[in-house]
Amino acid sequence: MAESEAATAAVGDKPVPPVVNGTPVEVADGVFVIPDGRVPLVPNIGIAVGERFALVVDTAMGPRNGAVVRELAAEVAEARPLVVTITHFHPEHGFGAQEFPLDAIVYNRAQLDELHDKGALYVDMFRGFGSEVAEQLEGVELVEPQIVYDGACDLDLGGLPVQLRTWGRAHTRGDQVVFLPEQRVLFTGDLVENRFFAIFPYFPPDDAEVDGSAWISILEELERLEPEIVVPGHGEVGDAGLITAARDYLTALRSETQRLAAEGTPVDDIVAALEPVFRQRYPGWGASEWIAFGVRCFHAEDER
Repeated sequence: MAESEAATAAVGDKPVPPVVNGTPVEVADGVFVIPDGRVPLVPNIGIAVGERFALVVDTAMGPRNGAVVRELAAEVAEARPLVVTITHFHPEHGFGAQEFPLDAIVYNRAQLDELHDKGALYVDMFRGFGSEVAEQLEGVELVEPQIVYDGACDLDLGGLPVQLRTWGRAHTRGDQVVFLPEQRVLFTGDLVENRFFAIFPYFPPDDAEVDGSAWISILEELERLEPEIVVPGHGEVGDAGLITAARDYLTALRSETQRLAAEGTPVDDIVAALEPVFRQRYPGWGASEWIAFGVRCFHAEDER
């Protein structure tokens, strides 16, 4: 699987372990981000601090990372109870949740169902990415949320409203965004990256639920929120231009895939044709191995 290439990215000849090394940076009043540092399989992590509670958005992968995130969040929260939510079920985003109070975790229903259906599969899959990843997954436990919602959930952290929203299948079955309307801060999970090609977990027959066309529509919904600060799943914090860049890329990839498919070009030849085109079109973007997965996903959609 292509994620194994990202997992074994190296500085020199030494693999970079997927370990949280950042410290919280305040991006808006009461809203912090622990930056990923562009380390493979480490997400951006959010902390929103209200008068009564603090919300943690994503936990990173495995109990060791989860413990680090919990300690950093506790320092920022200053004795406020911690509530946890996860942008989607993938291990690098939420498989450190066991280190947090288990009575204060919020998921949407589609996300929880996907965790039940695929969580163990993804643990085994990620363990195969190498010893650095397997080490972080030692002792991992998949935890159940206390609160499960459908479609939308509003939280009040004490003078700090938070909106949890999902529009269904895209990058995963139940991608969730976290929006702070007063601060205009949006946490997107892997619906949006900064200078990374969109991650398509298109691995038939084991997992082929990613929906590229729905993903484009959801990005349009995110643009309508008019965020001023966008925290992507991976890469540096930016503004709403990150959403537009993600939508433009996916739209172009779909269009070019459909054009070549309509001409009768086999999918392997479409991949060979489009990979260099999009690498050149988006210089400086990482994880170009995902272009091929995106092509195959859009090609499969067109055949249905």
